[in-house]
Amino acid sequence: MADLVITATSVVAGSNATRDAGIAGETITAGQAVYFSSTTNKWMLADTDSATAEARTAKGIALNGAALNQPIAILKEGDLTLNAVLTKGVGYYLSGNAGGICPAADLATGDYTCFLGIAKSTTVLAVKIQSAGVAI
Repeated sequence: MADLVITATSVVAGSNATRDAGIAGETITAGQAVYFSSTTNKWMLADTDSATAEARTAKGIALNGAALNQPIAILKEGDLTLNAVLTKGVGYYLSGNAGGICPAADLATGDYTCFLGIAKSTTVLAVKIQSAGVAI
């Protein structure tokens, strides 16, 4: 899959952002898609083709980087500046690479679709996460 190349230092939440915070359950980089593990009560990297159902549905995107057991801020909905090369009007999804974000065209058979948002510009993603819970 061709995931977005995100500059972690450029990840910024918009003024309309809904946020959450918690503890990282593994090393997470700003701009990666995450889910909240009910087992560990920590934020973990989401992955569309994970064997674990909970991991296949992102719940937000990390706003900062964090190592295991360090604090992390999460954008759950709203505008997110990624400074990645987005295509305006294109939908972006959770990828098969842990924490990755990719366009719909890069999803593969067997991936569980988790829609993350639509590009408002070449740098801003309007995040509104939705998952059907089914593989393509």
